Amino acid sequence: MYASNHILFCMLNVSIVIPAWNEEERIIDCLTNATRQTVMPHEVIVVDNRSTDRTVELVEQFIADHPEAPVKLLHQDEDQGLIPTRNYGLNHATGDVLGRIDADCMLKPDWVEIVAGVFTEDPEAMGATGPVTYYDMPARKISLRSDDHVRRHTYRADGGQVLLFGSNMALRASAWHMIADEVCLDREDKMHEDIDISLHLLGRGLKTVYSRRMVCGISARRMDTSFKSFHNYMQRFKNTFEAHPEHWRKHKSEHTLYLMYPWLHALYPLYQQYLEAKDINPAVRVWFKEQLDLALDDGEDLSEIEDLDQEENSDNKDAKDIESTTSQAA
Repeated sequence: MYASNHILFCMLNVSIVIPAWNEEERIIDCLTNATRQTVMPHEVIVVDNRSTDRTVELVEQFIADHPEAPVKLLHQDEDQGLIPTRNYGLNHATGDVLGRIDADCMLKPDWVEIVAGVFTEDPEAMGATGPVTYYDMPARKISLRSDDHVRRHTYRADGGQVLLFGSNMALRASAWHMIADEVCLDREDKMHEDIDISLHLLGRGLKTVYSRRMVCGISARRMDTSFKSFHNYMQRFKNTFEAHPEHWRKHKSEHTLYLMYPWLHALYPLYQQYLEAKDINPAVRVWFKEQLDLALDDGEDLSEIEDLDQEENSDNKDAKDIESTTSQAA
């Protein structure tokens, strides 16, 4: 934990809410990144929704192993689904600002500090979001720059208002409580819940902002689904705006995602083979350099830790390594 020497006074505190359903593969990495921060979150709330794998067991073990970390485990068993699970977590959070990420998200080590600063410095900001990069794909820096460009220029509604992205978003607690009883429950599961929240905020005249420094790593596993499944997921954009006819958009972000799908769909399984062959955990690698710098600043003895800084510049050789790995596998 790196927050002890980086406490900022007079800043709003941040809760992080993580809905979880069968997330045993990445939940520990997610919690590790959420608590290795320059400013410790007020609380990290994992809301389990009837998981049948080891998710609950792993979270309980993390809490036992890290008593200094403000991690809590809640259970939402009444309804199956992301929205009731998300709502349960947001309703139980006690921070000034409520962050919301997915259980396979890897927060950059200054995420909490950046989010607290955004809402502290702009009292009118009621929602915030930022760019993401695929941590389990090559060319992570290029991915981050491209995503930043798209979100700054096209991921908007009503002529320029910022839309929040569910894997990397935060709300002022007071704003959430204003719309908590209004947000769509979407029992047919046809909408994007993050865009729905955004449009409810905008419908009340509340301000949403974009910060390019509010960075999160996400998984590209959505691109590993069939085209039919991917297409149905893309239809959620249209369905959400149809449920809010008073709002409109000039740019359709799904068009960009459709263009990305073929090569990401083809590359994703190949890159997973490469990562497995090289014994690389991409969730650890993505912010390793930043976490290493923070640990050094805190005076930790890292002499026995292998220098993985070379991974920061590995994107250019990934393609050759993937080709070699897959050729050997064949």
